[in-house]
Amino acid sequence: MDRASILSKVIEIIGDTVDIDGKEVTEQTSFDDLGADSLDRLELVTSFENEFDTSIDDAVLEQIKTVGDAVDAVEKAL
Repeated sequence: MDRASILSKVIEIIGDTVDIDGKEVTEQTSFDDLGADSLDRLELVTSFENEFDTSIDDAVLEQIKTVGDAVDAVEKAL
């Protein structure tokens, strides 16, 4: 799966989880900017893992601050 496809799906999941319009989200958008608290972030990572049928390492999880970081983590896990 290429980066653009991963990004598109990650943005879709974020939009559904934090109830925002995905058109406003870029790779540089931080989860703080989206109003995602720690519980939202955990839910997002779980959703990413389920969607992409993979597991994201806990150490990497703590480093996810932006949408781009989330895409990087998914790419690395695949």
